[in-house]
Amino acid sequence: MEWNFRTLKNWIWRGFGADEDIDPNDPEAQKAATKIQAVFRGHKTRREMKNDQTDADTEVQDFEAEFSADDKELCHAATKIQASFRGHKVRKQAEEDKLSSQMEKAKVEEEEVLDIDLTDPELNKAATKIQASFRGHKVRKETDEPSDEAAKNSQ
Repeated sequence: MEWNFRTLKNWIWRGFGADEDIDPNDPEAQKAATKIQAVFRGHKTRREMKNDQTDADTEVQDFEAEFSADDKELCHAATKIQASFRGHKVRKQAEEDKLSSQMEKAKVEEEEVLDIDLTDPELNKAATKIQASFRGHKVRKETDEPSDEAAKNSQ
């Protein structure tokens, strides 16, 4: 017997094979079982979606029944919610604009840095002067620290 979906379905629904063993390693039986499972899952999903749609329709009808355009308090609350959300959107947009302008400034500064001529002799002199100043500062700091420690030990 060739196992396909239709024959397996009829075979199971009629109760045939209840006393027979199905080989779980048989590839055709596995394909038929997979097909049955897929069909059932589809059926189950469609049934759930239909119930969800019915529930959503009921919720819309309940909301429409509760809402009255003449209700001042409800309209005021809706206006407050809308204003809060619009403010949130504006603040978020302003933050994004600020970040993009900062990125543009950083890009311009980076381009300016890249425009520096590293072979310029005056640039080399300035860099040497800065390095010498820092090295002098570092040495003075190192020589001052031991005298501070000696003063603390003598006390």
